[in-house]
Amino acid sequence: TLGTQTDYRDGEAQTDPYSPEYVVRSASVPEILALATLTWGRGLPAGQAEMEIIDRIREKRAWEAALPPMDSPSNIAKRLKMMEEMERKEWAYREEEIDRLQKVKMEVFKKLLQRREENQNELNAMRLSNHWQNHQRAKEEKIRKTQRACALMLRKLIAKRKNWMGKLERRDIIKEYNDFSSQTYAPLSRIGFFPDSNSDYYAVKNFYLNTFAGLCELEASVQHSVLQIKTEAPKAKYTITKTGYIRRSGRLEAVLAQVHQ
Repeated sequence: TLGTQTDYRDGEAQTDPYSPEYVVRSASVPEILALATLTWGRGLPAGQAEMEIIDRIREKRAWEAALPPMDSPSNIAKRLKMMEEMERKEWAYREEEIDRLQKVKMEVFKKLLQRREENQNELNAMRLSNHWQNHQRAKEEKIRKTQRACALMLRKLIAKRKNWMGKLERRDIIKEYNDFSSQTYAPLSRIGFFPDSNSDYYAVKNFYLNTFAGLCELEASVQHSVLQIKTEAPKAKYTITKTGYIRRSGRLEAVLAQVHQ
């Protein structure tokens, strides 16, 4: 079933490929033994680099088979010359390989350095931001303290100006109640009085005014004569005097009427 295949699929139980034991015949060197260093996870499955190594091993085997025998001085000289050429090729290939590895390492180092520089820049930016915020908070606190001290000094100067002679004045209750801007009518919040906290204190709460039944009862208790509205027509204003002169107020009313029209 699908559940069994999911529980026992090959991906969960897969191990390294099995390599059976082998016996090499005498006077034979199999090609696969040259790749004994390649194991699963270390070169296998083979990639581009491993294929290049296999090709170089085959070329070297063909070169070894093409070497002349050491039976004469000329063959020995030719063999030495071929070996020197192969050695130069080996060193050139090794140098190319070293250059390629160094380039790869340089790319890795560049990426690491770039990442470290980015992390360092982020850290420096964070430190700079925190430092700037601390300076801003200190600046705002200093400004608040300066403003508070300035207000305090101004109040002291105003108090000294009121009593510049240095005389001791007693409290004048009549003057305080006569002045509607005094502490009696308009106390300041900085001395501990907050008028908004007791805003409902002056609200009128009455049964006869807040409920419909109270209004009906209040209307029934009022005399009928009180409900009769008596109005008198206003007397006409005489704008013309006995001598026929138009008063200034009359002229002004005529101008206003004309503007209104």
